[in-house]
Amino acid sequence: MRQAPFSRAGLERLKEPDTLRRNGGVWLVALGAALWGTNSILRVEMLHTFTSSQIVFLEHLLLAVYALPMLIFARRQLARLSAKEWAAILFLSWGGSGLATILFTASFQYGHPNLVLLLQKVQPVFVLLIARVMLKELLPRRFGGYLLIAMIGTYLVTYGFTLPWADFTNANGMAAMLALGAAVLWGGSTVMGRLVLDKMSFETLTAARFLFALPFLYAVVVISGEAVPQMWNALGDLDTLGNLVLQALLPGLFSLLLYYRGLSTTTASYATVAELAFPATGLLLNWIALGSVLTAGQAIGFLVIWWAIYQLGKGTEREA
Repeated sequence: MRQAPFSRAGLERLKEPDTLRRNGGVWLVALGAALWGTNSILRVEMLHTFTSSQIVFLEHLLLAVYALPMLIFARRQLARLSAKEWAAILFLSWGGSGLATILFTASFQYGHPNLVLLLQKVQPVFVLLIARVMLKELLPRRFGGYLLIAMIGTYLVTYGFTLPWADFTNANGMAAMLALGAAVLWGGSTVMGRLVLDKMSFETLTAARFLFALPFLYAVVVISGEAVPQMWNALGDLDTLGNLVLQALLPGLFSLLLYYRGLSTTTASYATVAELAFPATGLLLNWIALGSVLTAGQAIGFLVIWWAIYQLGKGTEREA
């Protein structure tokens, strides 16, 4: 017998992420994460002009042009949030959008970019643990295998067939700690985003993440004693301003709109594997735009990551 749509069991099924995933959430998360790959081209260049915290603050200041009108329009959604959900938004904005991005940007100043990228991609481990505790997510039977394959692909993208300690020196120690801190915060942000998306639209959540991070980021810039007047003066250079706008829009606004749209229709555990599209795409763009050498191992890793994401996408369609 067909389940009545408004029975208790029917309503519970409508709430399940498996039912929602038929909209291709995994693919949208992967596409949003792929746009983050442009960070390596844009962000490293900006470090010649600004500090890491100044870059993140200016990005969010530009994105307030989108965020402020959106939150005014969606103020009723904000009024319905509980204290727990407000705490999740603060973690997203201050931790994920603010502090994690500062740590990730600063890590490029200390160590080898490949080391930074590999350590940041241990994020799925933290996501799975936090999602299991906070969201009570159960993992599908084959999920562990796909996660392992995707992590192997990430390793190959970063190091190829070399050993990790071949690039790890004492000079990279600070970079490792910064990148690992970013991984923990971004992992928690994935789970917090999935929690809040049950109560608000993905457009509103994206706006809240950007706007509520601004006071925290400005405080970091001021307290750290950075040269604020010089920061404003540097924006007078059109090339610098154009680079900053592109960075705010492409790996910032557009990527997060796609990402949260996808996250609203899939579980945090699936989403964190799809996020591994980030290092894969970053490798490809570095090869095309910066002329970096693409080894056979990295090329294989690129294909392995996208194969794992493809299998996850097929799996979610079958479960829907």
